[in-house]
Amino acid sequence: MKFTVNRTAFIKELNDVSRAIAARTTIPVLTGLKLVADANGLTLTGSDSDISIETTLSIADETASLNIEDTGAIVLPARFFSEIVKQLPDQTMTVEITSGFQTTITSGSALFTINGLDANTYPHLPEIESTNSVSLSADTLRQIISQTVIAVSNQESRPILTGVHFSFNGNEFAAVATDSHRLSQRRVTLDAANVNKADLIIPGKSLNELAKMLENVETVEMQVTENQVLFSLGKTLFYSRLLEGNYPDTTRLIPTESDIQVTFNATELLAAINRASLLSHESRNNVVKLEISETGSKITGNSPDVGQVEEALNVKNYDGNALEISFNPDYMKDALRSFGNIDIEVSFTTSLRPFILTPVENKESFIQLITPVRTF
Repeated sequence: MKFTVNRTAFIKELNDVSRAIAARTTIPVLTGLKLVADANGLTLTGSDSDISIETTLSIADETASLNIEDTGAIVLPARFFSEIVKQLPDQTMTVEITSGFQTTITSGSALFTINGLDANTYPHLPEIESTNSVSLSADTLRQIISQTVIAVSNQESRPILTGVHFSFNGNEFAAVATDSHRLSQRRVTLDAANVNKADLIIPGKSLNELAKMLENVETVEMQVTENQVLFSLGKTLFYSRLLEGNYPDTTRLIPTESDIQVTFNATELLAAINRASLLSHESRNNVVKLEISETGSKITGNSPDVGQVEEALNVKNYDGNALEISFNPDYMKDALRSFGNIDIEVSFTTSLRPFILTPVENKESFIQLITPVRTF
C-alpha cells in the first residue's frame, strides 16, 4: 500500500474516526486505525466495539489530492499515528507499507517508521441489511440528542437507563431518557409517513459522539437492525450497538394534571439558578428552594458554612396556590439550557411530587421532568 494525500483533508477524516477509537481495550487491534486503499479512494475505520466509524476519502475529491500508487490495507497505532500526522512539516504526506507491516510516513524532510498490524485481524463492521430506515434532518437530530441525553443515567447498575429510548410509529418520532431523578422527552413529526414501527435504546455515549459529527451535515439516514443502528452522514458511517432490554414505561411518570402553573423566561430563570447554586454547591445537600405565591416568587440558595443568597424572580404568568419546593439546581440548569431563550411553563402539584417544564407554545413537543428534594 502506498498513497499520498493532502494532510488537512486527511486530518479532518482522522478526527472523526478517532472518536470511536478507545485508548484502552481488551482487544489490542481496536487501539488502532484501519486504513484501506483501493481504486476508489482511502477508507479509514475506528472502533471500540460499542461504536464504529468509517469514512472514505474519494479519489475524485480534489481538495484531498489523493494519489494511490499501490492498494492495500494496514492497522496503525492510532494515538502515535495521529500525533505524527498532525505535526508533519509539509502540506502533503505519503504513507507506505515498506516490509511486512512496517509503515513509513514521509512529509517534507521528516520520515517516520512505525509498526502496524495485519488488517485481516481487525473485526468486521456489522452488516446492516434493514428495510427499517428513516431520514432525519441533522439539525433536528442534534437538537433531540442535546435535549434528551442530559437525563441519561451514569450508573451502570441499571444499564438500560444509560441510553435514550427512540421510538417510531408512522411519522411520529419520540425520544425519552430518565435516570429516575429527572426525565426528558421530545416528540417530533417526521416528513415521511412510511416509517415502520420501531423501538430502540441507544447508549448516551454513542449519541454524544454522533452529535459532534452532525455540524456540517444536512440529512441523516438511520437504519436499524436487531442489535445495531447505523447513521449514514454522507460519506461517513456511524455504527452503534443497541442496549438490550425493555425501557421502563415513562408515560405514567409524567403528571397529566397540575395545581400550579408559572411562566418564566428560561434564560432569566437559568441565570437566577446559576447565582443561587454558587452557594448551594458548597452545601452537602446541593439544594435550592423556590417559593411561589401571589405576592411574588423567589429563589434561595444556602450553605451553612458560607452564607445565603436570595433573589426575586420575574414571573410572566401565575395561576394556582402558594408553594415551596426544593430541587437539585444542576438538574434544573441542564433542563433550562435545553430550551434556549424562550418562555416556558413550569407546572407543579405538591412540594413532593415531580414537576414539569414545557415550552409555552407546543407543550406536547418537549417535556422536562424533575423530582424535588425532601428537605425535612
